[in-house]
Order: sequence, then structure tokens, then C-alpha cells
Amino acid sequence: MSGLPEQRPADAAAGRSSFPLGAAVTLADLEAEPHPVLARLRRDEPVSWLPALNGWLVTRRDLALLVLRDSAAFTVDDPRFSTAQVVGPSMLSLDGTEHGRHRAPFTAGFSHGAVRSRLASAVVAEADALVASLRPLGAADLRTGLAGPLAVGVVAQTLGLGQADPGTVLEWYGAIVAAVSALAGTPGPDGTGPAVEGAVARAGADAFALLDARLRAVIGTAGGPRSLLADAAGSAAGSGAAAGPGLSTSEVVSNAAVIMFGGIETTEGMIGNAIYHLLSYPAQLSLVLADPGLVPAAVEESLRLEPAAAVVDRYATRDVQLGGAMIRRGDLVSVSLAGAGRDPEVFTDPDAFDVRRPNARLHLAFAYGPHFCLGAHLARLEAQAAVRAVLGLPGLRLDPERPSAPHGLVFRKPPSLHVRWEP
Repeated sequence: MSGLPEQRPADAAAGRSSFPLGAAVTLADLEAEPHPVLARLRRDEPVSWLPALNGWLVTRRDLALLVLRDSAAFTVDDPRFSTAQVVGPSMLSLDGTEHGRHRAPFTAGFSHGAVRSRLASAVVAEADALVASLRPLGAADLRTGLAGPLAVGVVAQTLGLGQADPGTVLEWYGAIVAAVSALAGTPGPDGTGPAVEGAVARAGADAFALLDARLRAVIGTAGGPRSLLADAAGSAAGSGAAAGPGLSTSEVVSNAAVIMFGGIETTEGMIGNAIYHLLSYPAQLSLVLADPGLVPAAVEESLRLEPAAAVVDRYATRDVQLGGAMIRRGDLVSVSLAGAGRDPEVFTDPDAFDVRRPNARLHLAFAYGPHFCLGAHLARLEAQAAVRAVLGLPGLRLDPERPSAPHGLVFRKPPSLHVRWEP
């Protein structure tokens, strides 16, 4: 079984030709400023066929929830899911019983209580230290000076890599992500992706081998410092019959790798987007400066307005009707978390940034259902700590000579975030 759709080209082509708005959408539209496009699709073609993606795009929140909840009909467990090709099967690329087996050993360590008790003080201290080191400068790129280093440092601590050089961790991460991205490149008309460049594939494999060796050392160190990874490995090894077979060391490492992806890429974007939004809306910034208790609400509103992960992909396991569209077995179904976050049926004045919005937490920035982000509590903790720390810089403002805005097709964040303040 290949997981690919049955060959019904005439029927499929006829069904997909009835989405003129989707047919006109380009990758450039989705990378630069997608929200006007998403608004038109959400209104008129909430489930639309986009030739640019060679798949369906779901933009309405209620329909997004249907897809994200139903892993039996819309799965991640497909040969085309690129991350598994690089790091192996993990909770990110499995569904059903196997997904539960891979996720269960990590759940307790990433609970709200565990994250707060074990990591809160260290995260706050690291955010404060990073901002303190920048304070005398009067200007900085907060992506490279705060958001990135904080995300990398917390991931290193979470995985027990505390002594690893942050630059080394970033090199591993960058090489692995490059290999995953190459595999997930824009598919051609036959539904297959471009071949990975040999050098990129080798660099990704080499980086994962180094990460694998380091993580195995962490798991195998008896009596060493505890980490969420070591605890998860111990929990997996101790799984009883009722919980099913435990994870092998290779499976623990694969899951650690995807935790690293999320812990760096999306958390860095989440921090950058939150600071960007606050500094772009002076009236909202004034509210937060007057009442720091609004920081968590500001982070949630930023997640709604511009989630760091703009889309998540699923694959249809059977023919299914959704939002007036006939989706065929094997079709790619991309859920626009960005589109769902601005659904006017749920959010009043959806394009506005409002830190007092009462229902901002109804966003889907962390997805929903079985694949709800494992690290959501930790990511929120990091973003809130970063925002609180940076708002202590007097006269903080965006650098008008070096403008930036969120950008990206899948992951959206400011490529740089240059700011100024009074040193």
C-alpha cells in the first residue's frame, strides 16, 4: 500500500477545477502577505484546491478543527511526510496507537506543572541575562540577540545538552532542517517532490548522526543531571504491558529531534512575532507597559494574529466531503492555522491586534487534537519571559531604518527584528 490516491485523473481534475480563487494563489502570495488571500479563500472557498501546493488548503476555523481532530481520516502517517525520512518515525509523523506510544513518555515532563516547577526560574533568568547583555548597546536584532539564543538555550537544557555549544546545536539543527525542507520542497504536478540535493542530504544525515550520539550519551549517563529527555527515556523503558511496549533508544532520539525542531523554530518565531506586534501597535504597547499582567494575553493575541507555524499538513486516508469539496484518498490537506486565527465568525475585527481580546486563546497556533503541540506550555513560558524582559528597555521601538515583518510560507517570523532603545 503506497498511501497514494486511486488513479481517477479525469474525475479528480473536474473536481479541482471549480476553485478559481485557489487556482490563482501563488507561493509568493502565501510567503509575503497571505492574510488578504486567506480572507478571500475563507469567505468563498474555505476548502480550496491550490495548484501551487498541489493540495487542499483549509482556511475556516470550524473546518480546520474537523481535520485536526480526525486523525483516522486525515493523517500525518504518510510516506511523503518529510521529517520522518530524516530523523525516523516519531510522535510528529505517527497516528493512532503508535502515536500514543511515542508521545506518552514525554507528556508528564511537558505538563504545565512540570514546566513551571523545573524550568520557569531558569527561563526567566536566561531571558533577563540576554536582555541585560544587550542593554548598553542601545540597538540590536532581537531575533539573533534574544529570541534565537533563548530558544536554543532552553532546548539544550530540556534535552540535557547543557554543556553543548549553542552554535553547535544550531549547526545540527540547521543541517537537519535543510534536509527536511529539501524533501518537502514544492511538489510537482505528479504529486512527487524534488530530489534532495546530495550535499544537503549528506549534511542532514551527518548532523543527525552527531545529535544522535550526543542524545544517546545523555540517555545512557547513569546518575547524571536529570533532564526531560532522560526522564522520558526512563519512562519509556519502564512502560508496562498496559501501556504497550516502551520506546527504543532510537525512537527516543527521533522524538527528541522533533522536540528540538519545535523548540527552536516555532518558539523563536513566537517570541519575535509577539515583540514585533507589540512594537507595531503603540496603543497596545502602552496598555501592556501600564499593566504587565497583560503580557500573557499579548502573547496569545500575537499567536492568533500570526502563528509561527502558519500551516500543518495532513493526508486524506479516504474520500471525504469537507466544506463543499470532495477530497480524494491520498490528497494533501493543508490546514491554515493563520487563516483559522482570523476567522471573523469567531474573532471580532480579526485583523486588529487587541491585547484585551476576550477569546484570543481560541486560536489554533498550537494545532488541536492528537497532535496538539507537546511543548505549548514551555513555549508560552519562554515567550512571556522574553517579552517581560525586553519591555524593561526604556524607549523600546522598532528601528525605522531597518523595517521587518513576519515572512514565510510554513514558518512565519520576522527575518530580522531590529529595535532601538535608550541605553
